Amino acid sequence: MIELKVRRFGNSLGVVLPKEVTNRLRTADGQPLYLTEAPDGSYRLTPYDPSFEAKMSKVEDISARYRNTLQVLAK
Repeated sequence: MIELKVRRFGNSLGVVLPKEVTNRLRTADGQPLYLTEAPDGSYRLTPYDPSFEAKMSKVEDISARYRNTLQVLAK
């Protein structure tokens, strides 16, 4: 377990992530992180956009419905 302390940054509050955490998250300065709430009320910090999965699902649906059209356009 890694203990983090909440600190004041100007008018906001934040935490500083240790290098080992940023390495494991594969993130760096300026890159976005997403804080999502789990069904049990806990929180999860991830570098992956949770809405991306829904967008990709729509893309897969469209590409399946218009497979022949997309193949013709790709020529």
